[in-house]
Amino acid sequence: MSLREGKILGGGMVGTHAGDMIGEVALAIEMGADAVDIGKTIHPPPTLGERTAKAAEVAHGSCTDVPPGRK
Repeated sequence: MSLREGKILGGGMVGTHAGDMIGEVALAIEMGADAVDIGKTIHPPPTLGERTAKAAEVAHGSCTDVPPGRK
């Protein structure tokens, strides 16, 4: 996901089921949602939509499933 000051500018996906997930990013852009909004939305595991939520959390810096990057 592309972020600028918390606003979602776009998203790109590659893979077999990318078409199943891109709609969520498009909806978030249309609604003016930010990464925090997507991260707070319920995404039951294990689903493809959960990957979108994790990407939003990583972009926002609030993902607890990924170790922090080096600075």
